[in-house]
Amino acid sequence: MSDRSWFFAAQGQQQGPVPEPQFRGLIANGTVMADTLVWCEGMTGWQKAGDIPGLLSGSGPLAVPHSGGPLLDTGGAAGGPLSIEFGIWEFFWRSLVLCFGLIFIIPGPWVILMYCRWIASCVRVPQRPNLAFTGQLVDALWFYAFAFIFVAAVWTQSQALSLLADAVQLVVYWVLIRWFVANLSSNGQPLGLRFSGSAWGYIGWSVLVFLAVITIIGWAWVYVAQIRWMCRHVEGTRRAVVFNGTGLEFLWRTLATLFGSILIVTAPWLYRWLVQWVVSQTVLVERDSPANA
Repeated sequence: MSDRSWFFAAQGQQQGPVPEPQFRGLIANGTVMADTLVWCEGMTGWQKAGDIPGLLSGSGPLAVPHSGGPLLDTGGAAGGPLSIEFGIWEFFWRSLVLCFGLIFIIPGPWVILMYCRWIASCVRVPQRPNLAFTGQLVDALWFYAFAFIFVAAVWTQSQALSLLADAVQLVVYWVLIRWFVANLSSNGQPLGLRFSGSAWGYIGWSVLVFLAVITIIGWAWVYVAQIRWMCRHVEGTRRAVVFNGTGLEFLWRTLATLFGSILIVTAPWLYRWLVQWVVSQTVLVERDSPANA
């Protein structure tokens, strides 16, 4: 059918929708190649163009099912793994801007908002094209409360304030997660998601991770358990978010990234490799699926 539209990934960004005749032209001029990730209505997830029979050759019917349902049908049960694509240098300069913005405090909310919008645009979610972050600057002004406590702790060298700053930092991370999840949209429509994990639950898991790190016993397994806890508390959709990665897989990939980053110049590539693996292990499944048991 020539009336459908296609989405495709290019230079770390999601492109589309593109009508099929125009999409065929992109294939002909080499914009869409065999390893380009593509998606159209009816597909359960993003696929490489070369893996779809008849797409690149232009001969024969395409083996792409049509569900007939709307693209943003939040009640749909189709799922699959998430993916993320971003350019190395784009990641490098945006990370530098984020670090310096947080160090100088005043631009903190602006750089946090910038980074959230960028990272959301890099994530690919099955049947959720054009993922975006719609949070507003005013919602990030809580950052100044933490910055005030942190500066006061450093200035006074008060142990009590330092402990308070550590606790507040964890709460800030929890607030950031809730803010990020609640402001995700697809094709300009809010997804209606929410993070229901409690602040005490997040703090407890973070303390467990810290204790596991300093005791050098099973820190990767504890961290993976924390990720799974966070995924279980993403609500607002009939599909559950499940993390399938194991502690052993996370351990050797993290160690490879840390030791490989000694060369410095390889650090961005290794970081992207680790992040892509973590995201690929995050899967959307039906809530009554055995994978979610």
